[in-house]
Amino acid sequence: MKMKHVLLAVVISAFAVLFYENIMAYSTGITGVTQKPGSTPGCTCHNPSPNTAVSVRIIGPSSMRAGDTATFMLKIKGGPLLAAGCDISSSAGNLILSSSETFLRRALEGSSYELTHNSPKTPTPDTVTFTFRYIAPNTPNSTVTLYANGNSVNLSGGTGGDSWNYATNASISITVNSIRNINEVATKYSLSQNYPNPFNPETNIKYGLKQSGFVSLKVYDLAGKEVATLVNQNQNAGTYVIDFKASDYNLTSGIYFYKLNTGDFSEVRKMILTK
Repeated sequence: MKMKHVLLAVVISAFAVLFYENIMAYSTGITGVTQKPGSTPGCTCHNPSPNTAVSVRIIGPSSMRAGDTATFMLKIKGGPLLAAGCDISSSAGNLILSSSETFLRRALEGSSYELTHNSPKTPTPDTVTFTFRYIAPNTPNSTVTLYANGNSVNLSGGTGGDSWNYATNASISITVNSIRNINEVATKYSLSQNYPNPFNPETNIKYGLKQSGFVSLKVYDLAGKEVATLVNQNQNAGTYVIDFKASDYNLTSGIYFYKLNTGDFSEVRKMILTK
């Protein structure tokens, strides 16, 4: 009889611990379990398995200059969605808070910082958007990954009926130069004149991509020698601006040419560096 009581006490204690951990995870949002390597996948305190009815997307630049800071958004849609929470992490670099976002907080999980909700956020009108910032590591010519999951909850006071899902991992190419998608629709391929021109020490180059595909943007000197590779990757259709800093390539005063190449388009323009 005593043995039964002991076993019952052990079961109750284990259930209490599990219940406490789930409630704490639910109330704080800290999970440490995005989809990053070495972690336990998912915010299982809301449901054992992810639900494809919940859409979670990371929106932001696909390329950043080493050490630069960019603004990203995490958008959650679907499921019960009376409110939503999230957990965001990165393979390298630093996640920081945006001054425009009051529903996120930064917390140390293991050896790195993650972002999570400090309270559930309600949708506008059918989507919950969390805004955050990311500082790229000082490792040009590398790729980093942002991970996230989002939960869609019914605010019942418990976790029954809640849903969650992963975001597709966001890969960011870390370059010597900063490339920004300026959210302009590109109806044709184009390569604009750099501005300012002449320039010292930095100028901007704008180009448009009618279709997604591999893009090459390189700089050549008067002798036709390649002196800088600004873009060499797949990019989505859209309009981009890249910051070109001559000192990153130890260029001297003179005339240079920059050439955009895609599978269907090629164009060359001239720019002048003055020191």
